[in-house]
Amino acid sequence: MTERLTLEIIGELAGVSRATVSRVVNDSPGVRDEVRERVLAVIQETGYQPHSAARSLASNRMDLISLVIPTSTQSLFTDPYFPRLIQGVTQSCNENNITMSLFMLHSEDEEERLYPRVLNRGYVDGVILASFDRADPLVARLEQNKMPFIMIGRPEESSNASYIDVNNEAGAYAAVTHLVRQGKTRIATITGRQDISSGKDRLAGYKRALIERGLSVDENLIVNGRFNELEAYNAMLKLLPHQPDAVFVASDGMAYGVLRALRQANISVPDEIAVVGFDDLPSSATSDPPLTTIRQPIRRMGAMAVDMLLDIINEGIDPPRRVVLPTELIVRQTCGTLNL
Repeated sequence: MTERLTLEIIGELAGVSRATVSRVVNDSPGVRDEVRERVLAVIQETGYQPHSAARSLASNRMDLISLVIPTSTQSLFTDPYFPRLIQGVTQSCNENNITMSLFMLHSEDEEERLYPRVLNRGYVDGVILASFDRADPLVARLEQNKMPFIMIGRPEESSNASYIDVNNEAGAYAAVTHLVRQGKTRIATITGRQDISSGKDRLAGYKRALIERGLSVDENLIVNGRFNELEAYNAMLKLLPHQPDAVFVASDGMAYGVLRALRQANISVPDEIAVVGFDDLPSSATSDPPLTTIRQPIRRMGAMAVDMLLDIINEGIDPPRRVVLPTELIVRQTCGTLNL
């Protein structure tokens, strides 16, 4: 074969997952004899040799990875996004016989005390960072220590970091384009945090859709909700005097706050103001009214992050792994039918 053999390629040839190949290579339990023999046969036929980093790591494996939530996220158990993400991470950990430790940080002091625990391979094999800013000191320290890690969310600055993300800008663009097709001309947005790529990219998609559809970007119609339901509720109240006829909300959790604010103001949705969210959380199908939203595969991202991290642990940090998943517009009652 002309391309460099990897665990993923061996898995494709053997008809198994990358994680299964990893367990066979590392002589881990939990693999059926028939599957183990098939994988070993492919390894012998191809002449595959595990990466030198994989061999050294395998001899010191703890079978423990860390999921780290940053200091800026204070709503782990109120924002429905994170429980869905954690479900995906734990699902893949269970399938791979890996233990996950969860670190939810509340202060810079806590983050400082965390460094020795996540930077020392004697404690964990690798780290998943959720919703981290690339400028966070922990990211730089992980890179300096060559600790295997993966970011959920594209880092803003150019780096060699591996990450998995969704196409946030394209999703926001699709949401706003749909509102324009519904005849809306004063489309507001309640943005997510502007210190992480998902918040910035969704705002960029909102602006691009307006400009390409011949509508002006009115800064009075842009309010930061920081991915927080209460802040989004207050943001919607600030927007009402500017008479929007639609609002793109950068997360479903925030959209619930928006719907509550509109309901309390006796404003009909979608007749007076249409609403589109971003996430497609399970409760969005049963909100009042059911929420039109952009679907992103949250649980799948969590599971894929584990698989990608295990590949980094076994195959080495280079080259960086980068996956961007597509989004999908889900039309429900908060903004009418799908007009093409």
